[in-house]
Amino acid sequence: MADELIEQLENKVAFTIPIFGGIPIAESCVVTWIIMAVLVLLSIILTRKLKKVPEGSQCLLEGVMDWLDKLFLDVLGERGRKYVPVLETLILYIGVSNIIGIFGFVPPTKDVNVTAALAGIAIILVQASFIIEKGPLKWLKSFLNPLNLLDLLTRPLSLCMRLFGNVLGAFIVMELIKLPFKVIMGVPAIGVPVIFSAYFDIFDGLLQAYVFTFLTTLYISEAIEEEEEKEEKVKKEKKTKKAKKRPQLQGGK
Repeated sequence: MADELIEQLENKVAFTIPIFGGIPIAESCVVTWIIMAVLVLLSIILTRKLKKVPEGSQCLLEGVMDWLDKLFLDVLGERGRKYVPVLETLILYIGVSNIIGIFGFVPPTKDVNVTAALAGIAIILVQASFIIEKGPLKWLKSFLNPLNLLDLLTRPLSLCMRLFGNVLGAFIVMELIKLPFKVIMGVPAIGVPVIFSAYFDIFDGLLQAYVFTFLTTLYISEAIEEEEEKEEKVKKEKKTKKAKKRPQLQGGK
């Protein structure tokens, strides 16, 4: 049983490209290509005949996209609307990657290289939003604060390991549930693990996609709104000072 579990946890090589001495292509990479192809194909199918008055699948599509827009815009505000498409792409990819195990594929997010790449994309997006909104000079000056430099290291590590740990943990639990059927009884695990799969594969997988992108959204919000908050505080202080001066001037007259 232990050998079977260890075998399932290995990041296998799907095939090798015979150039430059052989380039191994991991199974997680191949599954990612499949997910990308499916999402692109679905986006073409679901948007090719859009109507002003939505019907059928268009109602479902618009409902999902409206919910995602609201989810991110409530945190970022209208100023952050330009970053919403990237965040929506991230949550869709991570969500599908986490639940794809129910279709017989190995979740790409079970590979720490994939979660590290996703964390890298998230932090690059955060830093890019800072540069776009405040300029490269302020971005460089922000690293004079050691805490900002520390965040640049700890945030991607936290995003990477949280997603990887939760997906791997759910995968291990599901394999431990299935193994007795395969090893002891010699039959495939059909029916019994469905209840557990509904939680560990579907609910937990979608929850982790939400947590990853929501944290990324909060980081972007901090990057683009910090300066605005300072300006608002300065304006409020100026208004307060003016309001205090007016009674004095009136009294002097």
